[in-house]
Amino acid sequence: MNRRQKAILKDFAIVIIATAIAVVAMINLKDWVNRSEAMRAMEHLGRYVKQYRDKHGSIPPQSWVDGQIENLPGHVRLGKLQYRGRWISYDSTGDEVLAYTEKNYHSLLLGKGYVVLRLGAMLNDDGRVEWMEKQQFESLLAQQQSPLEIEMLQK
Repeated sequence: MNRRQKAILKDFAIVIIATAIAVVAMINLKDWVNRSEAMRAMEHLGRYVKQYRDKHGSIPPQSWVDGQIENLPGHVRLGKLQYRGRWISYDSTGDEVLAYTEKNYHSLLLGKGYVVLRLGAMLNDDGRVEWMEKQQFESLLAQQQSPLEIEMLQK
């Protein structure tokens, strides 16, 4: 190979590597933005539920939450929202999961997990919306779910 061919090959390799790095960075950025939007929508849902609770004295039913989802900014990023209002009792603690949605990202940074709204966000007004890894969340939810809830979710 002469000098010109080596220079062309080197330039070609640089462009390919730079393009691959840019593609991976864009995928990770897209997933990070989607997760942030889903968390923001869940925070807004938490505010709506808190307003309902302050006005009516209890957390809202599933039908009310379903009607509010369309009004949430970034609601399309939430995906399939699981609301556990019917399983929350007066003796439930602030750690009880009130709502969650599963997110399966294929990026290097995020992976699979859940956006979680805990009951403590309503009781203490601490706005506890968090990202939990899949295994950690499923372990927490298994401790909190009753056999009847598990049975109803499987149907």
